[in-house]
Amino acid sequence: MFLTITTTGTPERPATDLGYLLHKHPGKAQAFSTSYGTAHVLYPEAEAQRCTAALLLEVDAVALVRRGKGKGRGGAPDAVLAQYVNDRPYAASSLLAVALSNVFSSAMKGVCNARPELPGQARPLRVEVPALPARGGPDLVRGLFEPLGWAVTAEPVPLDTAFPEWGDSRYVSLVLESDTLTVAEALRHLYVLLPVLDDAKHYWVAPDEVDKLLRVGEGWLPGHPEQRLITSRYLSRRWSLTRQATERLELVRLAETDDSEVEEIDNAVEAETEAEEKPTPLAVQRREAIVTALRQAGAARVLDLGCGQGQLVQALLKDPAFTEIVGVDVSMRALTIASRRLKLDRMGERQASRVQLFQGSLAYTDARLKGYDAAVLSEVIEHLDLPRLPALEYAVFGSARPRTVLVTTPNVEYNVRWESLPAGHVRHGDHRFEWTRAEFRAWAEAVAERHGYAVEFVAVGPDDPEVGPPTQMAVFTMTTPKEAKAA
Repeated sequence: MFLTITTTGTPERPATDLGYLLHKHPGKAQAFSTSYGTAHVLYPEAEAQRCTAALLLEVDAVALVRRGKGKGRGGAPDAVLAQYVNDRPYAASSLLAVALSNVFSSAMKGVCNARPELPGQARPLRVEVPALPARGGPDLVRGLFEPLGWAVTAEPVPLDTAFPEWGDSRYVSLVLESDTLTVAEALRHLYVLLPVLDDAKHYWVAPDEVDKLLRVGEGWLPGHPEQRLITSRYLSRRWSLTRQATERLELVRLAETDDSEVEEIDNAVEAETEAEEKPTPLAVQRREAIVTALRQAGAARVLDLGCGQGQLVQALLKDPAFTEIVGVDVSMRALTIASRRLKLDRMGERQASRVQLFQGSLAYTDARLKGYDAAVLSEVIEHLDLPRLPALEYAVFGSARPRTVLVTTPNVEYNVRWESLPAGHVRHGDHRFEWTRAEFRAWAEAVAERHGYAVEFVAVGPDDPEVGPPTQMAVFTMTTPKEAKAA
């Protein structure tokens, strides 16, 4: 397997800086042992104007078979022979991706202690892969790389140049060019997309591959138009892992959005007044309304579903009436931030016994959510695609079945009162929908009827006589016990 990375430079920014970025000296040829062979790094050219680093991976086909991969199926002689006669030693695949990660690990992380200013600089890059399996052809190659800022040349490799009528093989000769990406970004793109195009991996895909994918795909994978295909193929089409990764990617933008940005939008309505006294932010009013409703319901054990960075959990902890508070979120990053916000590592034993944070998806039933007095879904439902709402509905109202459920969501009718919000725009870039009061009421009443709850509606924030409040809250109270409903 063979791959080259080329950059050009000037006297002020010499191309040989590539040696610093890759942590491999241009004047040396180096070899690194891998589980399946030897990886060589060398520089065919290393001048100030142009520098090329090459990665050559010599795959030991016998070692590959002995490690249990590439085995033929059945007892036919050709199946046995296929263990040794295949494209693995020659075509870029997950073997090359792993070699990239091992040999250029610091470069992929964007670390350069000798020249710390270099990793963050975009530079002219040209990546060449002479033989790349592409299950999907050149169109898929372009569909994967072009949204990331690459100019793509993917030339199909014919099955046999002597017999053009046989057509093209599933391989392409790939050239990627960009002057807007860093070396670290280029390596991360290749690490994920080489095995995606091959649609195969040489090792067993374990659950930790989800974390690895999200880590390497940070900053580019959540918004990629082919995100679902990339996720499925990278995880070897293991449905449980693909589903987990997809859900975490769907919410990663929400988890990465600092709450202050959301509150800034919420507070835009208050900018219309010129009162000397600073108004109470809408996000604070929303939390106060939730705490009040929970007190009125007599709830002691409370679930904060989609807790994000823990603002509501923090508010509930201040009231001793709430004896157990559980924050649930699909994003580990959000939960880590929540833990820091709450200072769980420094919290006293008595206080710490009142709070838990754990990861979970609201699209699936979870036995850990059963038996609580109340559950809160604060500004959560609008971040889900509409087809996923029935799954959330059943997980909360049908399976967990707390006595009280509070749901808050924006009132889209109020958006016209915000001069800073362009007409037709939603309040947050991750909102999949925003409902009118009638739409929210219809949904809530249907949910209540299906699951044995009564529902009341509470205005949060200033209640405009024409367009209503900025936030609408539904308070669900169980009227039909689970046993009676089942009967």
